[in-house]
Amino acid sequence: MLQNSNNIYVGEHRRSPDEKGRVLLPAKWRFGSEQHEVYIAIPNPSGCIIVYPPKMVEKLREKASNVSLGDKKGQKTLTKLFSKADQLTCDSQGRILLNQMLCAHGGLNREILMVGNFVTFSIWDPLRYEKYLSKDEEEDDEISVILTQLGL
Repeated sequence: MLQNSNNIYVGEHRRSPDEKGRVLLPAKWRFGSEQHEVYIAIPNPSGCIIVYPPKMVEKLREKASNVSLGDKKGQKTLTKLFSKADQLTCDSQGRILLNQMLCAHGGLNREILMVGNFVTFSIWDPLRYEKYLSKDEEEDDEISVILTQLGL
C-alpha cells in the first residue's frame, strides 16, 4: 500500500462500488490505513465530495482553529460543514467506504467518477459532473464562502 502524503491527484477514474459500497481507489491515489494518516471527505456545494489528504487536513485544522468562537456565522458554517464530513481510511485492498450521508449528497449510485484536483480529489456522479462542467459559474453559498475564507 502506498503511504505517501505527497501524492498528487490527476486524471479521471470511473469506478463501481462493490456490494458493501466500497470503492477501489486508483493505485496512484491510495493511502495507508495508519491512524495518523487522516483523510477527510467533505460534501462540496457543487454536489460532489472532496477528499482532503493529510497535509490539507493539517492546513484545514489550522484555518478552522482561527475562526473565532465569537464569529457566530463562521462557527455555524463550520458545524454545518464538518457535521456532514467523514474520516476515510483505505483498506488493505485499496478501497474506501463512503458513508450514506456523503453518498446521498453526491447522488452516488452504480457508478462514480473520481476526478483529480491536484492536491485533493473529488468524487462525482458522472452525469452530475458533466452538468457541473457545462454550467456557468453560480453564486457562492454559505459553505462556499467559508471554504474561501479558510483558503480551501
